[in-house]
Amino acid sequence: MSVRPGSLPVPGPRLQRTTSADTVACPACGRRFVGDRFERALRVCSSCGRHARVPATLRAQQIADRGTLDIVPITVADRDPLGFDDGVPYPQRVAQARAETGNDEVFTVARAGVGDVPAVLACMDFDFMGGSLGSAAGEAFAQACELAVAERRALIAVCTSGGARMQEGIASLAQMARCSVGTAQVANAGLPYVTVLADPCFGGVTASFATQADVIIAEPGARIGFAGGRVIEQATHDRLPEGFQTAEFLLAHGMVDMVVDRRALRSVLVRLLGAYGAHTS
Repeated sequence: MSVRPGSLPVPGPRLQRTTSADTVACPACGRRFVGDRFERALRVCSSCGRHARVPATLRAQQIADRGTLDIVPITVADRDPLGFDDGVPYPQRVAQARAETGNDEVFTVARAGVGDVPAVLACMDFDFMGGSLGSAAGEAFAQACELAVAERRALIAVCTSGGARMQEGIASLAQMARCSVGTAQVANAGLPYVTVLADPCFGGVTASFATQADVIIAEPGARIGFAGGRVIEQATHDRLPEGFQTAEFLLAHGMVDMVVDRRALRSVLVRLLGAYGAHTS
């Protein structure tokens, strides 16, 4: 299921990687920070605690042991099964997303050490067409799972998405099953699988591989769900509880295992993979 336009709160503006001479404003409270200081704080506002969005490659760098990150080139074929055109042809939208993000697709896949445990990182970039799950993105994640199994590595997926890529119709929905097969292969191999749910995480991603992990971590304040809150209210004609679909609400109701500040995330992942470490060898 793809989330209808307007059904999700709009995330803050994309924050490009900054230099020491830049200043950047928190997308929530507006406080300004020196660019390199904000980067060292992993893009977490020291004033209000807002976790700003992080590009996929930078996210992988934040998680990996120093000097171990190895980006894996994933070659996938573009698909346009519907010849979709909403005023801009779908292939042109993909090309625009590539130019704006510097990524070939939603996922950046990499080998890395995490606390000296061999791992595969599969990080999503919300700025690539809203982190939408299309055929190429699904194949990239499936290949990340296959790489983890082939090389006996743990799998860490950072999930941020608005849902299925509606421009591909049913082909995008099929990726939920494709990705679930991949996570099953990891499980059958006895390898650890951990997901980090960042803001926002909705639709088919939440309904499949994002919530199939051994351990599900969410960042503070992350909005997580299937359909957006306004869609649910329109369908049920009921007002939703305060804080519904936030990481903290889901933790209280048993839908995620822990809520972890990004500044502590790497150390938590190191401890988790250390506990599983013997199973990767």
